[in-house]
Amino acid sequence: MFKNLAATAVAACCISLAPSGAFSQTTSQTADAGKPLKIGFVYVAPLTEAGWVRQHEEGRKAVQAALGKRVQTTYVEDVAEGADAERVIRDLAAQGNSLIFTPSFGYMEPTLKVAQEFPGVKFESITGYKTAPNVAVANARYYEGRYLAGIAAGRMTQTHLAGYVAGFPIPEVLQGINAFTLGMRSVDPKAEVKVVWLNAWFDPTRERDAAMTLFNQNVDVVSFHTGSTAVMAAAQERGKLAIAYHSDMRSIAPDAQILAVTHRWGDYYTARAQAVLDGSWKSGAVWGGVKQGMIRVGDFGPKVPKAVQAEVLKAQQAIGTGKLHPFHAVQAVHDNEGHEVIAPGETLSDDKILGMNWLVAGVQGKISH
Repeated sequence: MFKNLAATAVAACCISLAPSGAFSQTTSQTADAGKPLKIGFVYVAPLTEAGWVRQHEEGRKAVQAALGKRVQTTYVEDVAEGADAERVIRDLAAQGNSLIFTPSFGYMEPTLKVAQEFPGVKFESITGYKTAPNVAVANARYYEGRYLAGIAAGRMTQTHLAGYVAGFPIPEVLQGINAFTLGMRSVDPKAEVKVVWLNAWFDPTRERDAAMTLFNQNVDVVSFHTGSTAVMAAAQERGKLAIAYHSDMRSIAPDAQILAVTHRWGDYYTARAQAVLDGSWKSGAVWGGVKQGMIRVGDFGPKVPKAVQAEVLKAQQAIGTGKLHPFHAVQAVHDNEGHEVIAPGETLSDDKILGMNWLVAGVQGKISH
């Protein structure tokens, strides 16, 4: 399903930090019937209170809670992509972990390499797209949550101008920017979105500076696709509004948060662990969204009227049932250079979404190279 993604892309969640490889472990007692299934997780950034890594940690804890003594879970945090990731993944396999989750696009190749060396170990490459007999891939349809967040932002903006702090211009990020803009314009046709590219996933200082710059340019609502909570903190400081990403961030921005687009990995991780336990695990590709429970919007802030909350939740239900698709065109959709990108009545195929390389009309900015 992911084979149309450029091989040089970096996952929109994935951030390369110094290879400290801090190690943490949670162990459940060995079941009376035998040894528990050992499961390893590799995290690309430090484990903090919110963000990409936090959501995968919540997924790990969900596996532990659901399967109890039948499993023993281990994680290694702050593992840089590349050679360090390969070393850590290999160590986890050598230590007897029979299932290993590697949630970072930059872990894809190291995972495949180690998987060849350990054919009896099952691997889950999260945000990757290359499979093998013992390597499955999975990702979430983040753009569905972005469209819903755009509806809320369109209702809440007073200036008709939102900001978007973005990491890298890979399809996953472009999908989010475009869906957010289309969501805004579905309720506020005058809305525009100003994009700032960082070409980094995790740089709290620059994330904050980008948000402040946007606020100085008449932006009153900001969204982001980066790894820290700095944009939320900036919005709180300036008395502006913001969309939380990956996690609920009301602890950082109690007044600024409009809603949170959250990633939910627990059900998928638990199902895959259960499949190993009962011998039914098979390689494959999953791209799940609202319908599968992998993407959710909610956690509304105090400034969001109940009517807006209800509108967003109704739209979320419609996406879940297939009645609403962020990239369905009632009328022709054009990019911000005037080219038609979705014909009237067309719904973009998964292949076209995965290969997205344009910015929709209403976006101020160009694709960074």
